[in-house]
Amino acid sequence: MSIKNMGEPKRIGILTSGGDCSGLNAVIRAVVNCAVDTYGWEVLGIRQATLGLMARPPQFTKLEVDQVDSLLTAGGTMLGTTNKGDPFAFPMADGSVSDRSEEIIAGYHELGLDALIGIGGDGSLAILRRLAQQGGINLVGIPKTIDNDIGVTEHAIGFDTAVNIATEALDRLHFTAASHSRVMILEVMGRDAGHIAIAAGIAGGANVILIPEIPYTVEHICHKIKERQEKGKNYCLIIVSEAVRTHDGENVTITNRLGQSRYGGIGEYLADKIIEHIGVETRVTVLGHIQRGGTASPLDRLVATAFGVAAVNLIAEDKYDRMVTWQNRQVLSVPITEAIAQYSAVDPNGTLVKTARGMGIYLGD
Repeated sequence: MSIKNMGEPKRIGILTSGGDCSGLNAVIRAVVNCAVDTYGWEVLGIRQATLGLMARPPQFTKLEVDQVDSLLTAGGTMLGTTNKGDPFAFPMADGSVSDRSEEIIAGYHELGLDALIGIGGDGSLAILRRLAQQGGINLVGIPKTIDNDIGVTEHAIGFDTAVNIATEALDRLHFTAASHSRVMILEVMGRDAGHIAIAAGIAGGANVILIPEIPYTVEHICHKIKERQEKGKNYCLIIVSEAVRTHDGENVTITNRLGQSRYGGIGEYLADKIIEHIGVETRVTVLGHIQRGGTASPLDRLVATAFGVAAVNLIAEDKYDRMVTWQNRQVLSVPITEAIAQYSAVDPNGTLVKTARGMGIYLGD
């Protein structure tokens, strides 16, 4: 008997939640291919994450193999996503908040789903699990975050692509920095962890890497710049995570026209301090959402595909409330509670920190 004929046919849903990143479409493609071709199941793609299940009627697209075949290299997510609107305290038009969790749960059951695959970071997975526990949703999680800060997986979808983009930016900044004898500062994403900055900084030949896990001083940064000048190096490359604080320990944030605050501006802060201390011409590049977009790297495509197949296989085995994870060159699964409970910052005593310091990179004090 082929595996396709084992058990009853299932109808499963898939959604992408939280910030977008490269590799999400590759997961969708893998889920559809495995579910349809291997098991003969039906796959519904939920539009705009939980908002699609909240809508009436629920917003979805039936996904076929031919429809997703070209998605491997496509950036973003064909299903759309949202990183706003906690369903347990959903912002309403009158300024109030409302618990709309039962509407999402009802949407899942209205579609007749046997299981739901949720692709998200720790915040999204925590919300999805709470919904699942409350409403009898058979949930399987897939980790994605360019910050790579989910503790139980060595790779989260989107991280490798973000590192590649930041590394390429440093490669390009080398030439401008050397041509104009400048200090070039590259500000990259990293909400709480400095994984992008340290990985790209080493790979891209940065001279200074600043991450939120390790404190620094402006004086020591300036010493590094002058030390290079004394050796005939007329430029310096600095990469800094957006979550790095000022030397006084303050967060640097930007407030938009709607009054919303987010990380941003640490690069300009450092540039001003360097100019103030040693008068060296300094320029800042902020990558921002460029790190989230574009074609996924080969590694992100590989991990995304492996995760998608593994998630479908978990459903076939009726194993729910679990998240797939990459550990020791293989895909395993762990309870979602374990996945979201463990946060992975850069280890100040870890391999990458030791590597950076061994290369003479200033990484903090």
